[in-house]
Amino acid sequence: MFKRLRHLLNLPSKQEDIVDEPQVDQEKVTADSPFPKPSELSSFDEALGYLDKVQSKINKLAEEFAGGTINRAQFNELYDHYRREQLMVKQWIDLYPESDAWKEATTEGKSVIIRAEHKARVIGYAVYENESGMPLNTIGQFEVEAELAIPMLSSYRAATKEIFGAGMRSSEIEGGRWLCYMPGEFTTLMALFSTEPASTQLEAMENLHRLFERANRNLLTRKVVDPDELVFPHTYFLGLLK
Repeated sequence: MFKRLRHLLNLPSKQEDIVDEPQVDQEKVTADSPFPKPSELSSFDEALGYLDKVQSKINKLAEEFAGGTINRAQFNELYDHYRREQLMVKQWIDLYPESDAWKEATTEGKSVIIRAEHKARVIGYAVYENESGMPLNTIGQFEVEAELAIPMLSSYRAATKEIFGAGMRSSEIEGGRWLCYMPGEFTTLMALFSTEPASTQLEAMENLHRLFERANRNLLTRKVVDPDELVFPHTYFLGLLK
């Protein structure tokens, strides 16, 4: 009776009656895959992949300049570097499409050096009172003659009064250096860069000057300001590639 009932219910009577799921041989599937492994790519395909990678770097370079994280010198030098690399790789694969000779034209890592060589660094600062025009302090190597700095500062102040919304400005001076002006409520900061700074660097300097005035507000409102009583957080940025 029990056997008949079990048969009707289709219950297996033995362990071996249970049918297991077929096992998939993952290694065989991988081996039979229509997509080649990276190691199976031909030298020609590798070269084309590398060219695509370099083009992606060029596209990213444009975005970096648009975002203000690199300056013009960095953009120009890096773009020239990437384009020359592309042309060299293309020449090699045109001549020897099945050879690895194109790898001789690759220069992985050199772009890091180019970025560092052409990034602006802070050389020095000068802080001037707005009302008197007298310098409160110079920090670092602010190697700008007073005969040049004072007239430029006076012209800059006159422009800020005439032009609505005039604020931070920068201009190139001798030796490829750049002099930047950042006006505040009580003082004006002049920052000397080794080369043209990126816009994000200028924003950092502007924030630094705001911090300086905020920290020294009580002292800067006095009729006579004693520079020795002021705090100058500018030293931290000297020589740094910020």
